[in-house]
Amino acid sequence: MGRKILKIIRNIFLVLLLAVIILLAGAWSIFGEMVTAAQSVKKIEEGLYYIEFSGDYGFDEFLEKGGASSEAAMAEHIMSFLSGGFMKTGTDAVPQDFGCSTLTVGNAEDGSLMGRNFDWEGENGTAIVIHTKPEGGYESYSTCWLDFLGFGENWKPEGMANQYMAIASIYVPLDGMNEKGLCIADLVNGDSEQTHQRTDKVDLTTNSAIRLLLDRAATVDEAIELLQQYDMNSAIGMSHHLSIADASGRSVVVEYVNNEMIVTETLAVTNHYLSEGEKYGVGNEESHARFDKLMNMRSDIASVDQLRDGMESVSYAGITQWSIVYDTKNMVLDFFWQRDYENPHQFKFVNAE
Repeated sequence: MGRKILKIIRNIFLVLLLAVIILLAGAWSIFGEMVTAAQSVKKIEEGLYYIEFSGDYGFDEFLEKGGASSEAAMAEHIMSFLSGGFMKTGTDAVPQDFGCSTLTVGNAEDGSLMGRNFDWEGENGTAIVIHTKPEGGYESYSTCWLDFLGFGENWKPEGMANQYMAIASIYVPLDGMNEKGLCIADLVNGDSEQTHQRTDKVDLTTNSAIRLLLDRAATVDEAIELLQQYDMNSAIGMSHHLSIADASGRSVVVEYVNNEMIVTETLAVTNHYLSEGEKYGVGNEESHARFDKLMNMRSDIASVDQLRDGMESVSYAGITQWSIVYDTKNMVLDFFWQRDYENPHQFKFVNAE
């Protein structure tokens, strides 16, 4: 009798153990890549973090469902993805004022360089460097100003729950470079006009457009062709333009005037309109001064250090949160946090020699 009870108990235990294993296996199939990504979050220095995601972070599904035309819609998708579809909610939008500058130098033979300053007034913000290796897409490094995610004042990706939430940053990059040498940056434009294209195309916000291009475009031409296939919507209630460059040294700015996409060849971008037409030059004098300074120095820049110095010359204490120099020849980027130009954080692509 005792042995029969023990056998029954053992069988019940085995059934329960099998059920737990099946449950855990199912959970891991849904959340495993995200848990691994959350565990990759590291603090680089005060206010600056790093995350790595290899696999499927749901961007194809996002596009298949029609994309998003607002931060609220984007937050809805992100929350649904992070919860495996079990939760649907949003985050509060956090409109902020920022400026920025970019400069591209070089050519196809020697490899191009792109410098980028992200300017936003404030001293207590938090940023993250995002390393993604998507299924069927290009490896890339990008950055996100975590305050834009709307997770609350003084939020930081520390502790497992917050590290998990930091995966949302993948959808909200402000700049980046992919393994093909495509570089892109989001900059505020010269007025308050918002873009909201209304056709039957899939919707993108400014920042999800950057994710799309980093994942799928190898050249400026491919980036332009991709953008033409989607409806653009301004992020955080502001006017934007996109600075895009590739390994050949070609550099353009993509702007939207009266909801029409306009592409203009330019090596420098700051915060005024560069497309010919009714808005050409619209922006403040300070933006024009930075632009002129960058254009005047471009012929004298032939190295990463020289471009770093050039970006420093148009940076501002308490405003320039980071500067980056993208090196498409060596497939390396030097990241300078809060104007510490003597101590770069360097990131290199996996297959770079």
